[in-house]
Amino acid sequence: RRRGEETPKNARKSKRRLYMIGGGVVAVIIAVSVYFFVGDSGGAANTGLQNLITTFLPGELQQVPNACTSVPSATLGKYLPGQLKMAEPPLNSGAQSECTWTLDNAPTYRVLEVNLTAYAPDALVGNGSATFAATFAMSEDETAKQDPGSKSGQPKAVVADINDLGSSAFSSYQVFNQGSTVTDMATVYVRYRNVVVQVVENGLDKGTNTSGKAYGPVSRSELQQGALTVAKQVTAAVTG
Repeated sequence: RRRGEETPKNARKSKRRLYMIGGGVVAVIIAVSVYFFVGDSGGAANTGLQNLITTFLPGELQQVPNACTSVPSATLGKYLPGQLKMAEPPLNSGAQSECTWTLDNAPTYRVLEVNLTAYAPDALVGNGSATFAATFAMSEDETAKQDPGSKSGQPKAVVADINDLGSSAFSSYQVFNQGSTVTDMATVYVRYRNVVVQVVENGLDKGTNTSGKAYGPVSRSELQQGALTVAKQVTAAVTG
């Protein structure tokens, strides 16, 4: 698991909780409900809810490929050269798949994580469509990278848009300074319709293991290129 970052599952739970926090939000929900079903002036009920999309649209995906088999072994050998350890058990639930590889061979320490999520229609977000839900989730993650909360434990990232990859994509780069340990993290997000692909590659730029062996340094360009290469290959597996 990458350092200092929420797991995708917990992060998405946090986003969901935002919709229900605070009496003001509850009041708005009640007011909107009254407007829809009673009307704003005692007349016929407003039927705005009928415009919500509640089913998958043509081209949207309900399942994602297996993250563990979406990354070619040649790519793993290039960016994580050595004997790899795969986190167990990998997640592969149909609509979500996750796989993590770790390389620990001082002075090199790398972690590569791939996460794929196919979003479902969600009446709480925008027009309710699965694509809108995926777009909103990725936008929230990008905002969190650019302006992390004071209690997030994350440093501010350098964020850049990526052209010609999926429906939309961006990259981020963060450096975590934790006393005598420094970890660099390269992340690439890709959205294809209602599917979000997240690839993270991090490495120890400075640190020691329990035997006193030193780790680092880390090549920033190598981490970024590794994350981008894997993101392109996994996206290709999604698009077919």
